[in-house]
Amino acid sequence: MPYVEDRPTQGGIGTPSEEDISRIIRDTVESWKPQRGPDWTDVMTRLASTGPPAWLLYTAASAALVLILITAFLVGSALHIGALAPQEIRSHLP
Repeated sequence: MPYVEDRPTQGGIGTPSEEDISRIIRDTVESWKPQRGPDWTDVMTRLASTGPPAWLLYTAASAALVLILITAFLVGSALHIGALAPQEIRSHLP
């Protein structure tokens, strides 16, 4: 059990050194073992069985991307931003 005291002190005989504290922490961390590792097959099975089907997810993502691109094109054209905006043609007629 690491050194714990509820009343702060200014040091003394009962105060552990920094080396003692670091050794205690290192020993505790190195001796820790998880109770059970991750069960990846179970996690992947649960993820695959919940949520929307893949075709619906890909269809919705594609539709959102098309909507974003069309909106960006229209906003850019309206504000004359970018290479797709109408370019001004300068002509000098005699």
